[in-house]
Amino acid sequence: MLRTLYIRDYALIEELEVEFDSGLNVITGETGAGKSILVGALKMILGERASTDVIRTGARKAVIEGVFDETDTPVLRAMLEANEIDVQPRMILRREITPSQSRAFINDTPATATLLRDVAARLIDLHGQHEHQSLLRTETHLELLDNFGGLGGLVAGYRRQYDQVARLLQERDELVRRERELRQQQELYGYQIEEIDRVAPQEGEEDALEAERRILENAEHLYEGTARLYEMLYESDAAVHDQLVVARNELQDLARIDRDFEEALEEIRSAQIIVSEVAKFLQDYNARIEFNPERLEDIRARLGELELLKRRYGGTLEAVLAYRREIGAQYELASNFEGAIARLTQQVDEAQAGLTEAARRLSSKRREVAGRIEQAIVAELARLGMPHCHFEVRFEREADPGGWIRFADRERYTAFPHGMDRVEFYLTTNLGEAPRPLVKVASGGEVSRIMLALKTILAKSDRLPILVFDEIDVGVSGAVAHKVGQSLHDLARYHQIITITHLPQIAALGDVHFVVEKHVEGGRTKTRIRRLPEEERAEAVATLLSGSEITEASLESARELIVAGRRDVQP
Repeated sequence: MLRTLYIRDYALIEELEVEFDSGLNVITGETGAGKSILVGALKMILGERASTDVIRTGARKAVIEGVFDETDTPVLRAMLEANEIDVQPRMILRREITPSQSRAFINDTPATATLLRDVAARLIDLHGQHEHQSLLRTETHLELLDNFGGLGGLVAGYRRQYDQVARLLQERDELVRRERELRQQQELYGYQIEEIDRVAPQEGEEDALEAERRILENAEHLYEGTARLYEMLYESDAAVHDQLVVARNELQDLARIDRDFEEALEEIRSAQIIVSEVAKFLQDYNARIEFNPERLEDIRARLGELELLKRRYGGTLEAVLAYRREIGAQYELASNFEGAIARLTQQVDEAQAGLTEAARRLSSKRREVAGRIEQAIVAELARLGMPHCHFEVRFEREADPGGWIRFADRERYTAFPHGMDRVEFYLTTNLGEAPRPLVKVASGGEVSRIMLALKTILAKSDRLPILVFDEIDVGVSGAVAHKVGQSLHDLARYHQIITITHLPQIAALGDVHFVVEKHVEGGRTKTRIRRLPEEERAEAVATLLSGSEITEASLESARELIVAGRRDVQP
């Protein structure tokens, strides 16, 4: 929800900060007081194009900042992380407008106006003068239909099939594109494969050969060294092992006298055992030493072959083996190109069959859901004083000879990322008139009520948590106005609603009431907004009933409207 809106040096606003609540926030004020300025400022943090004309006279810059909470959704988190913007418990959208430029910030990080607009579009839907009206954008109708029907699982299943077809087709197209190149390279690959396979290098072979070469090259040194060490430790007259035995015996005698020598005695015994083990190892190693100049020459020749391959194919033996695997696959592909294309074509056909079935199931379910939406919206519009409305959800498919979706009768259709359907809402508000696209059909009070009805029906599934209605009461009066107010209050159970109104019937139903006022201070006109305490609400509603001259009768009527409104909207 929009927690606070801060505005400084914007048009007639010197500085103000308004704290909104959940539920229905009502804003009233006299004509010209600055309500449209408030909406204009809000549009700035929705990414609207900024004009330097909005900077208050004499100010250096205009600043508009909105603080939102409950914004940590997967979509918004992904958008912020993709643009290296910190995800915080509250989201801050800010716009600064100077005579030379306009800058946008998200969570105090500079952002483009496009990103600001994309993020804000996930938070707020502003209804007024046909701006930020998600339901009047045809591309949103399909998403709203799917959300209303809870079709997310079917849409996700279809998308997996769609992505699989796209991947296979891309793979096949890439293979066809590379056919000529591969055939030209086939002879070279064949020569390189033959050269590498003739040497037949093995994983880890080079290290093993190097170790064996070092041993063979130093066989004489190893033989003499191990012999000397064995004699020193075990065979000479003053062998280390014999000296340790003498020391052990001496310590045994001393330990019988004083137990303090027992630890030293154990150390000597351990040393004796270690020396014996080392001497045995040296004797065994000496016996295994091989003097084999023929094997040494073979190893040197083999290492030379491996070195030549390394210089030609990557610098390391691992690189040579990796290159062999790569060109082996390419050579096999070039040798059996037709077979590879045929296999991919079969996989494409199977994937398209799966895509067609997923599209059929999704389209069928969408049509069921569309019927429920049509009935619900017609009933809601009748409740709002439009009894002759006819609402339709129309479906279209795009025939395409090369389409991915193929039915048994050989008809083929374009596959879109979210199905084969194009969906658009159609409406007529007059008896006997044919329905027309929603974006063209209504204006004034009609479009306000149509939007309200659509949002009321789709409230539980609408992805936008904040709805702003700018003068939704245009062209509405009497009993219909009360019904519009009730619908707004009902809608506020699912969304935060901010509405600017001239109608007392709507103002009386607000959970919170703000008034916009214009006054002169220091010879300059300023606009401010106040949150009304409970005791002033009746007076504000009375102003809407009778104008600036508030009578006792209008006050009493206002109180009755507030009491009746609260009674009518009790759950």
